Amino acid sequence: MTEEFAVEIAGNRLLLLADKALYWPQQQILCIADAHFGKASAYRAMGQPVPRGTTAANLFRLDRLLQRYPANQLIFLGDFLHGPKSHSPATLTELREWRQRQGKLACTLIRGNHDLRAGDPPADIDIQIVDEPWLLAPFALRHTPALHAGYHVIAGHSHPVFHLQGKGRQRLRLPCFQCTDELTLLPSFGDFTGGYCVHSEPGRRIFITDGSGVWPVPT
Repeated sequence: MTEEFAVEIAGNRLLLLADKALYWPQQQILCIADAHFGKASAYRAMGQPVPRGTTAANLFRLDRLLQRYPANQLIFLGDFLHGPKSHSPATLTELREWRQRQGKLACTLIRGNHDLRAGDPPADIDIQIVDEPWLLAPFALRHTPALHAGYHVIAGHSHPVFHLQGKGRQRLRLPCFQCTDELTLLPSFGDFTGGYCVHSEPGRRIFITDGSGVWPVPT
């Protein structure tokens, strides 16, 4: 088990990273999906007793990835902010401070369904905003996992997880990457999110992560 797992997709070597990100070494591009920054603050605004510090923790993880994997560009595959109430002063301050630390990094957000509801991040956070799909041959980068003729799609949205069955009623749910010939799905980068259970089947490769390593599920 290693912190990264190399896969060959559409003739390119990609790295599936234990911290729920994808790295394209040839282009020095890092991709994450479904960060949902400000989700906890949005829930607190509705009176829900949820923990603080999730945005700072996720940005710390992102900084750590950028230190290890040299990137010219960071691509958010949708759902950057969770909702309208994610535009809280505390959340936006943390995002602005992060952007100052990473000021030389080109950032692109491919709008997802939560972005349409939350609205774009403020302009001074300096993120290019585009609609899906965003084509970087041979890949079509999207938020929602819809196929695109002639391209291999890399997407998020569904927050895939895989259940490992232990003895008796013991069961462990772990985030996973899901790969087919036409589509690669990334797990949710944000820690404060749910997940959709996927199953192993012919033609589908699943790679699970516990945050420290990535390994394939036997087919």
